[in-house]
Amino acid sequence: MSQKKTSGEGEVIFVGAGPGDPELITVKGSRALERADRVIYAGSLVNPELLGLCRPGTPCHDSAHLTLEEVIALMFEGSKNGETIVRLHTGDPSMYGAIKEQFEHLDKQEIPYSVIPGVSSVFAAAAAVKREFTLPDISQTLILTRIAGRTPVPEREALAKLAQHQASMSIFLSVQDMGSVVQALQEGGYPISTPIAVVAKASWPDEEILLGTLETIVEKVKTAGIRKQAQILVGDFLDPANGYTRSKLYDPTFTHEYRQGTDK
Repeated sequence: MSQKKTSGEGEVIFVGAGPGDPELITVKGSRALERADRVIYAGSLVNPELLGLCRPGTPCHDSAHLTLEEVIALMFEGSKNGETIVRLHTGDPSMYGAIKEQFEHLDKQEIPYSVIPGVSSVFAAAAAVKREFTLPDISQTLILTRIAGRTPVPEREALAKLAQHQASMSIFLSVQDMGSVVQALQEGGYPISTPIAVVAKASWPDEEILLGTLETIVEKVKTAGIRKQAQILVGDFLDPANGYTRSKLYDPTFTHEYRQGTDK
């Protein structure tokens, strides 16, 4: 949902900060920061270099130390003053961003808000390992999920059940329990030889990439000491054992509206 700001009232702009590299914020997101009157940012994950885009003296509040109610109070305060408030979320706000609960408070107070999408860590991780999630004849589906922790996961979305699809998969917020991840993937039908990658802090200067199989990855993660801020990528797209079919779009024999195919 997006609401329009009218003259004289404040607004809240939810901005995806990207995965870490400050150059991976969108142009539209950076412009929102440049004109913000105050910023509320997820300090545990957002690169603080992005705050350098703000005008000098712009109040910047780290939400890592705040409750939802305290975040909303800052938004209400700024709105009453006619401010443009940027709520800066890591990656893309729509993925594990806890934005719906913020929207509901803003709706009740009729405070206008909008959302600027960002680059998710799932795509930064794919870029880091130089892989394509959707290879013809290998996988045409990407599943984004997580395992249950203090935040539960619906039983119908249990990792073992999702694994039955044998699709490409990206698992958020789960590297701290890598053993359970591997067990669930095997229960779902992934062979022990299935390739898997763990990308910690994708796009940050201290990015770390671990490549292995379901058989080897738990020990590799333990040795590396990776406990958070990591994407787990699973599937044959990482290392297709039987090869893959090239894209029809660029096949010289394939005809589409922009090009006539040839016989050879």
